[in-house]
Amino acid sequence: ARLRGLDAPVAAMIRIDCIWLALGASDLRGGIDKLLAQVVHGFVLGAQAHHAYVFANRRADRLKVLVFDGVGMWLCTRRLQSGGFAWPREDTGCLVLSREQFDWLVAGLPWQRLGAPPGRAITAV
Repeated sequence: ARLRGLDAPVAAMIRIDCIWLALGASDLRGGIDKLLAQVVHGFVLGAQAHHAYVFANRRADRLKVLVFDGVGMWLCTRRLQSGGFAWPREDTGCLVLSREQFDWLVAGLPWQRLGAPPGRAITAV
């Protein structure tokens, strides 16, 4: 109950307005600096405030999310207990996912089975 008061300030601090997927496999052995270099060189706009950049390793059993909050960088890791993520293997092109498809993707579910993305979308570059 005491932590409940922290929810709003923390949520505002790591607000995410846009999510970008780095298509294909990424080397996740590095930290913030290595992934930030991938964002700067791989995304036309570079690192934007309140944008999240999601990377997957070659086996697609681990994700890292890099978020620029306007002041500093956040780095989060997600690993499933078993199985892997249905990560797009193409390393070029553009892919648009709905919020529901993205939620399925990071849960390790077959997001491709969901219908076409309506409304607000997640962009993969």
